[in-house]
Amino acid sequence: MRTLITALTRAPICAKVAPTAFLSRRMVFTPVHKDEQLFVDTALNLVKQAGTLVRMAFEAKECAVNTKASDTDLVTETDQAVEKLLIEGLSTSFPDHKFIGEESVSGGAKTEWTNAPTWMIDPIDGTTNFVHRIPMIAICVGLAIDKQLRAGIVYNPITHELYHAQVGMGAFKNGFRIHASATKELCRSVLCLSMGIHNRTIFGDSWLDKAASNMRNQILAGVRGHRSFGSAAINMVMVAQGSCDGYLEYGIHSWDVAAASVIVSEAGGVMLDPTGAPFDVMSRKILCAGTPELAKELISTLTHVEYDREA
Repeated sequence: MRTLITALTRAPICAKVAPTAFLSRRMVFTPVHKDEQLFVDTALNLVKQAGTLVRMAFEAKECAVNTKASDTDLVTETDQAVEKLLIEGLSTSFPDHKFIGEESVSGGAKTEWTNAPTWMIDPIDGTTNFVHRIPMIAICVGLAIDKQLRAGIVYNPITHELYHAQVGMGAFKNGFRIHASATKELCRSVLCLSMGIHNRTIFGDSWLDKAASNMRNQILAGVRGHRSFGSAAINMVMVAQGSCDGYLEYGIHSWDVAAASVIVSEAGGVMLDPTGAPFDVMSRKILCAGTPELAKELISTLTHVEYDREA
């Protein structure tokens, strides 16, 4: 009995058995730019500074809110201030870098997708949550070099959860490694999925029929439940840490998913287009899962829609 008690007291409360496939994967970081680590370290420091700004605004009694493409597409002064802080900080350190930021593009900036080091920034993913004081929001910063996603930072400054990953180095939450789940069957899974009401702007009411049909097919297949946290990045890190087993969304933007896609991949998860094709960060569609088997079954439940690529 003493041995058992000792073992239990020494075991981390949050310890979780990692999938065998992940344990067999060897982590090797091979930078594609001599200053790649400096890029990421600089971004991490700036994201933490931005987190203080977001936290103070979240705790304020009021915030000024405007709309962009539709009545459900919100922007606040804090979104704009955070993006400004991040872009100015990074461009001061690395003047030859490119930027794809949500608020910059919404304001008319061109999406430049080149081989240059490019930062893909969502200053507050989950602005509606932020406005309604729901603490599920994320500052998202992804780095691409030669059009390949290399690093991702997702930070919820309200709950103090900092996720980050670099290709070949694994995925981490507050310094501890995280792993996607080993679930292979839809009937044993919990999915992150929403109706995606923003898609009505493009497809009209027919979108609601497609979205409802997709969810119905998953329910008939025995899915344990659907969850939606109001932020693409939060949904994705839930998959990365194994809390949820899969995530699907249509009509998403590159800045919403670039950072978290690296985290999911480095946590041992699968990143795909919902059709089963390779993931394309500019395609406005995403599917991620803990295992290829679950991804395949999830794909079989879907009726797809297509978008013009962002770049």
